[in-house]
Amino acid sequence: MTFGAASAILFRGVLDFVYPPRCLACERDVGRMGALCTDCWNGLRFLTRPFCARCGLPFAYDTGEDTLCGACIADPPLFDRARAALAYDDGSRSLLIGLKHNRMPALKTLAGWMRRDGAALLEDADIVCAVPLHRLRLLKRGYNQAVLLANSVARPSGTPVIPDLLIRHRATPSQGGLSRSGRQRNVRNAFAVHPRRQASVQGARIVIVDDVFTTGATLNECCRTLRKAGAARVDVLCAARVLPAGL
Repeated sequence: MTFGAASAILFRGVLDFVYPPRCLACERDVGRMGALCTDCWNGLRFLTRPFCARCGLPFAYDTGEDTLCGACIADPPLFDRARAALAYDDGSRSLLIGLKHNRMPALKTLAGWMRRDGAALLEDADIVCAVPLHRLRLLKRGYNQAVLLANSVARPSGTPVIPDLLIRHRATPSQGGLSRSGRQRNVRNAFAVHPRRQASVQGARIVIVDDVFTTGATLNECCRTLRKAGAARVDVLCAARVLPAGL
């Protein structure tokens, strides 16, 4: 073993002694930094194939890679494809809530899962952006977790991240507790392409990143804004999504 390797092991041992590794979700002791305990790991539901080719909604059985769910056939969303790493449920909620409250250790792990499940979206993307916060909410929170995810997701590939590609020019009440139609009304015309970024959108293949896909109202409105500005393709990549009852 080289001196450098031995020093690294010693440093890690000292660090673990001073700051014992905690589960990313429940903060119980674990064997290494950035890990989940067995119970929390087993509680996660990863959204893997088979799923709807457009919105990524999971299917009970495989009907082919190009199959669309009934919702996408009846009312096609404005994005081309949407993918999420996890189901948003009791198993994943603490990870995502922690990210909203500045528990950054989960960021790297969530972004890695997003890169894996969004590989097809990212491979030829021209731009990665994020669902924006209104400036007053951003000032209060101090950061936008969607921007942090976007930066981490795009970093290995070098795809340009433009965090202010979209701006939220109208402050909207929280979407929590609103019906699907209420959410749509709440965010209608709430977004705009930043005036300095108009040329970047023209003909671009764009991936929008967010933490949680709920009804899709906010993401659809972002996609509407980008398409009006001339985007050639708009895909959505999230850490987790809320699934309809029974799925």
